[in-house]
Amino acid sequence: MSDFRSRFKPPRIGASRTGIPTAALDAALGGASADPIRRAMWLDALDRRLVPLLPPSLAPHARLANVDGNRLVFLVDSPIWHARLRLSADVLLDAARSIGLDVSDIVIRTSTRPLRPEVDAGRARPKPPSAVARKAVAAALASLQPPDDDDNGTR
Repeated sequence: MSDFRSRFKPPRIGASRTGIPTAALDAALGGASADPIRRAMWLDALDRRLVPLLPPSLAPHARLANVDGNRLVFLVDSPIWHARLRLSADVLLDAARSIGLDVSDIVIRTSTRPLRPEVDAGRARPKPPSAVARKAVAAALASLQPPDDDDNGTR
């Protein structure tokens, strides 16, 4: 009997069938799956053009999700941002029309997850306590200690 592993030679790292390395993005954009990837890249570019037009407090909480016919579909991460985005709908529609999109309505969906995790990651880091806070905590802990009534050191 022969062992199948003795005949198998693994391909060299970085080599393709033609002998020329192919970049991952070029390979993804060249096949039959290219349309969804191109659409996602187009939506991301459109998001980068529209979201900066929003008020600075709203922009990190809103994201363009889709262009569905004549509607822009946005995601927000809480109901309060839903209401605030609704107030900015005219600005977004005008901006989308100015870049050639034939849109007439905005649909806003509320997500339960953060839209931009990198924004939330910055908030998650606790700040070190200030010197005043450390002194206050030390004083509070010292006040919890029992008074020292022992003058001569014996009990």
